[in-house]
Amino acid sequence: MSSGRLSRRGFGGGVAALLLGLTATRSASGAVTQDRFGPPRPFDWPWLVAEAQARARQPFRPHIAAHAVPDYDSHVRLSYGHADLVAGRLRLFPARRDIAPVAVTIHVVEGHMAREIVNLRGLFEGGEPADAAGFRVMDAGGSADWLAYLGASYFRAAGRGGQYGLSARAIAVDTAMPGPEEFPAFTDFWIEDKGADRLMIHALVDGPSLCGAFAFDTQRHPGAVVQNVTAALFLRRDIARLGLAPITSMFDFDERHRGDRRPEVHDSDGLAILTGVGERIWRPLNNPPGPRVHLMRADHVKGFGLIQRDQVFDHYQDNQSFFDRRPSLWVEPQGDWGLGSVMLYEMNTVSENVDNIATMWIADAAARAGERRDFAYRLTWAQDDPATDGRARCVEVSSRPGTGPHGGVTRYQFDFAGASLTGLDCTSGVVPVTNLPPAAVLQAGALPLDGVWRVTLDVRTAGLVQDEFRLFLRHGENALGETVIKTVRP
Repeated sequence: MSSGRLSRRGFGGGVAALLLGLTATRSASGAVTQDRFGPPRPFDWPWLVAEAQARARQPFRPHIAAHAVPDYDSHVRLSYGHADLVAGRLRLFPARRDIAPVAVTIHVVEGHMAREIVNLRGLFEGGEPADAAGFRVMDAGGSADWLAYLGASYFRAAGRGGQYGLSARAIAVDTAMPGPEEFPAFTDFWIEDKGADRLMIHALVDGPSLCGAFAFDTQRHPGAVVQNVTAALFLRRDIARLGLAPITSMFDFDERHRGDRRPEVHDSDGLAILTGVGERIWRPLNNPPGPRVHLMRADHVKGFGLIQRDQVFDHYQDNQSFFDRRPSLWVEPQGDWGLGSVMLYEMNTVSENVDNIATMWIADAAARAGERRDFAYRLTWAQDDPATDGRARCVEVSSRPGTGPHGGVTRYQFDFAGASLTGLDCTSGVVPVTNLPPAAVLQAGALPLDGVWRVTLDVRTAGLVQDEFRLFLRHGENALGETVIKTVRP
């Protein structure tokens, strides 16, 4: 998995008028830039799907930029220095040789007519020449951004205070397989103003194994950015692992780690899943010593995502990166995706600047050359936890060596909070339920404590065969909330 991380800076919105009849615009230097746009051409979704299908019938040809900046400093200067906006709210990213080498074509759409940006003069700081590799959407004042597309098929939205964190991708090909991962890339964008804080973004994604058409109906709301995504994929060849709605994030360490002045460093702290039968699952993330793949059955999945539940500044103590402001991302399939699994891929990272977490949905059905695959889903980038339903959720997990006559014991603590716990006390019969062998559980109990219910488990982990276990709270015959899946050996 490639890091593909974007600058922590933002990307915001406020489209004025898309004057598609405009053939001359005034640049940031004050000079008039003639012929910014090419001639208008008809555009709609059926045309885009047909174009993706036609390209998929042809051999893949890389779209490598002829003019790309060489390094991080040049990229930041051209991206964030003084330059022109396109269509009132778009700023372009220049191609960069290492992380964003693909040149993209960008069109502005109005009334089913698209015009390509053919003259990039004045669109990068200092008027320096470069090919476009992506774009960011500026807010109404033009001072900050809230949405960015850059590098392969990566894109992301900002959270509280304009803070970026995790990223999404259009598609994933052969992630965590024995051979190299393939990274299809955005090659063309069509961007349409749909009113205040709303954009319709169409795109082509191309790579050696597939070509696809994507539509992102994007709306910024108070506290969230929502994208309704429609996709049509055309496969050039068999794909061993095709990942839908992939998400990429970073988990370096939490309070279990020592050796840094900051208690925690992560963009996300857990994977949430809503299964087809309505079970909610929470899996805390790890920074393992080596790559690990976890496949969790999720037939007819209703939702999944990477969540940043801990949003208390004191838990991070970082007044530069502000990990407490990082958004969560929740995926909701539109329609039935059928039989498959949610995959979590965890790798080791020694730096907060390198992503090491990926999740996606993998269909059971093999992806074969010549197939067309259509699917749709909703992305919610939110500060509040979009994966909760008000019932008990796990808000804290910790572990440490436990005590036992022969050693090899680990003490786990899980804190739960939620409306389903209201009114329950020590006499209510709330019990923790696990799938651990009875002989491995030396002690188990649940108690209300300071606004949460704390579960304490002493587990003989020495000699334990299973690598993970499940835990939930039960009252009578009913589960009080989500099921936690805890890795035994981080």
